[in-house]
Amino acid sequence: MAVLICGSLAFDTIMTFEGRFAEQILPDQLHILNVSFLVPALRRDFGGCAGNIAYSLRLLGGEPVPMAMLGSDGADYLQRLTSLGISTRCVGQVQDTYTAQAMIMTDRDNNQITAFHPGAMMQAHANRIDGSVPDIRVGIIAPDGRDAMIEHAAQFRAAGIPFVFDPGQGLPMFSGEELLRFVEQANWVTVNDYEGKMLCERTGLSLEALSRKVQGLVITLGGQGCEVWVNGERTLVPPTEPASIVDPTGCGDAWRGALLLGLERGWPLTRCAELGNRLGALKIAARGPQNYLLDFDPATLMS
Repeated sequence: MAVLICGSLAFDTIMTFEGRFAEQILPDQLHILNVSFLVPALRRDFGGCAGNIAYSLRLLGGEPVPMAMLGSDGADYLQRLTSLGISTRCVGQVQDTYTAQAMIMTDRDNNQITAFHPGAMMQAHANRIDGSVPDIRVGIIAPDGRDAMIEHAAQFRAAGIPFVFDPGQGLPMFSGEELLRFVEQANWVTVNDYEGKMLCERTGLSLEALSRKVQGLVITLGGQGCEVWVNGERTLVPPTEPASIVDPTGCGDAWRGALLLGLERGWPLTRCAELGNRLGALKIAARGPQNYLLDFDPATLMS
């Protein structure tokens, strides 16, 4: 059965700053900030949350169906998805705008500064979850256009398709009331540590209370693994040690691809998280969000 991935498809321009941002930004001069970073390394990758999650899920043997919007420059991305064996039946295209673009700069401590142009992503609400995708077992609401995230969550709920709410960097777009509505519609919620704190602040609920509203809540902690909350109880899932730390871009999306594989197969949430930590460790050892490979046979995951 397929997994519907609602989110962005984007082109990532990734730059490496060999110093530390903290050494270039003076805290007492933020009101007149004017800085320049020399970035000797630059490359362009296929990215966006929907694309990155679909890549991870496909590597693991899943059947991802990204639901996203490309711009007039999206032909190369469509071709890439097809070459990976990823369905494009729910990918739309807008001819009068560019595909979403992310400009990501990473320093030597893996801190990142990102500028994001949404482009065609802002029309993603034109894609609808309806009878045209009848074989979907589970889905995810990843960062996307604001209207698309609201409408797709409601459509998932109306169609009776269980889904993960993963607001990511889109979380600040929503009020506490709107975020609580997402939580009440979703079956699972996943956020990183920073987003988890913001989610609690805006909804006025603790992680324990939020977890009682869904089947499971996961807080990813980067190199510290993740917390799995089920019915108010917290379980710490330890990290997988990476072979090297090269590029954190897309690690969270790699993790979510593993999560979705496990949910589609009916695994306990802690097992999903263990595989997610394993994928995150593989991803961080490779440059770009969609250039890593598995170091194991995915057929071993069937048991």
